[in-house]
Amino acid sequence: MYDRILVPTDGSDHADAAAETAIDLAATLNASVDVLCVVEVGPLGSISLPGERGSAEEILGERARGFVDEIAERARARDVTVATEVREGIPVREILEYAGEIDADVVVMGSRGRGGIGRMMLGSVTEGVTRHSERDVLVVGDEATALSES
Repeated sequence: MYDRILVPTDGSDHADAAAETAIDLAATLNASVDVLCVVEVGPLGSISLPGERGSAEEILGERARGFVDEIAERARARDVTVATEVREGIPVREILEYAGEIDADVVVMGSRGRGGIGRMMLGSVTEGVTRHSERDVLVVGDEATALSES
């Protein structure tokens, strides 16, 4: 059914719930998981953030690496084969391109992402991926997020 599962993350609770679903699915189906975080830097990439060392681009990249590494640890703890990737760009485009590059069978995403100025991915990204993907997309909704927080 599914041999390769892509789970994009932005570090939000919704993305975390989607990651748990992807790991559960992979463990059940003996599939692998690819964890992707897309950093949408834009014009902030060349400036420094107050109280932070390095450019916004570097800081967001480090946070993104932390998001994917944490999910990878959880997957490995369940004996799921996992690969990680951090990219810069437009999230919908990068997710769709990466899904094609790795020949993902399904993309598992949260229904919403991180909001506000610190966001790397929006709920509209899920909508964009769902509309334009040639692959199956499993959208994990609010109930799964509430369950993962209990």
